[in-house]
Amino acid sequence: MNTTTAATLSKRDRAVLRAVAAGRCQMSGGCGPTLVIDGMCYADQFAGARLTGAGLIAVPRSAAESARLTPTGMAFLASAWRTPS
Repeated sequence: MNTTTAATLSKRDRAVLRAVAAGRCQMSGGCGPTLVIDGMCYADQFAGARLTGAGLIAVPRSAAESARLTPTGMAFLASAWRTPS
């Protein structure tokens, strides 16, 4: 992930990353990753693809696994807590 990508992430995107880190998200594959948070489809239909494409979320290998942060996603989330937005 580059600095431009980090600058374009909204507070909503950061909230999604926190939900993924808490183990509250599932993702389905198909033509684009669909993000499910707390059992409900996320209203921003492009968020899963956007955050996956930015290298912040890893798509699970099976439906039984939760979505998870990549090492880049973990580092970004840790830095977001230290840096005021």
